[in-house]
Amino acid sequence: MALEKEERIIIPDENGEEHLFEVLFTFDVEKTGHSYIAVIPAEQKDGEEVEVFAFRFEEKGNEEDDLALFQIESDDEWEMVEEMLNTLTDENLT
Repeated sequence: MALEKEERIIIPDENGEEHLFEVLFTFDVEKTGHSYIAVIPAEQKDGEEVEVFAFRFEEKGNEEDDLALFQIESDDEWEMVEEMLNTLTDENLT
């Protein structure tokens, strides 16, 4: 996965096909030392229901534009990401 711009990333699927995503936000959890990213498909049209994808990520080596993504597998991690998303959504609506 590579950063295309600050707000967009390209993520390959299981078949190796690349997809462009817009970054909603990233955040770090000091307690666990993990970083998380929430993205939406860039090709979604206005008015469509937005599907949000979240991953744990690590920067690879010294390259600023290269990240390793990991599936979020634990319920605790999902709850934390959902809580952050809800908080940010509430802040943007007010």
